[in-house]
Amino acid sequence: MSTTRLMILGLVSYLQPVHGYDIRKELASWNVESWANVQPGSIYHALRKMTEEGLLEEAGSGTVGNRPARTQYRMTAAGATEYQTLLRKYWWEYQEPTDPFLAAFAFLPGLSRAEAVGALRARARLLEGWNAAYRDNAEEWTAYKPPHVGWQFELTMARCEAEARWCHDIAARIEAGEGVHLGEEPTGQNAEEWRKAIRAEYGEPVDDEDE
Repeated sequence: MSTTRLMILGLVSYLQPVHGYDIRKELASWNVESWANVQPGSIYHALRKMTEEGLLEEAGSGTVGNRPARTQYRMTAAGATEYQTLLRKYWWEYQEPTDPFLAAFAFLPGLSRAEAVGALRARARLLEGWNAAYRDNAEEWTAYKPPHVGWQFELTMARCEAEARWCHDIAARIEAGEGVHLGEEPTGQNAEEWRKAIRAEYGEPVDDEDE
């Protein structure tokens, strides 16, 4: 929700007075659903919520083409403070990106060695394909936009390149025999030893933990 607030408050600060339709369309053009986890359906709800909280206020209504008049919003003094707080929070703090792939990778032994290698190399090809698309279309995508938009594309490309190299490296290590995979005899802790290690570190479970 904080990311959604930041994106909306930032756009209101630039475009005010502005209605939700323009905010939604602008954020959709930025493809924020993929890299900021801002869902289009949450924008109108967030506008209403921030208005109730006194961060935004209604500023009359405006029309979009032949559509009915829509409520316009502008930022309050409290909203400006919240915007600056969130802006600096995300500039100065690091939060590890949430990626469902990491949840799947935690159970790598559930795949056969051959499937794991194939999946990693397929992921690398996908990332390399994205990078090729970024390179081929960067000039068009960043035309008439401020320089920092291009820099953001460069960060995305650097991350894709790094992960693609990692995928190739891990695939090679699996092929070389490292790790344990589906159908192979496990080494190290078995399930019972694992449970004992958890209890030794954290203690026995209490009743409400089993609910």
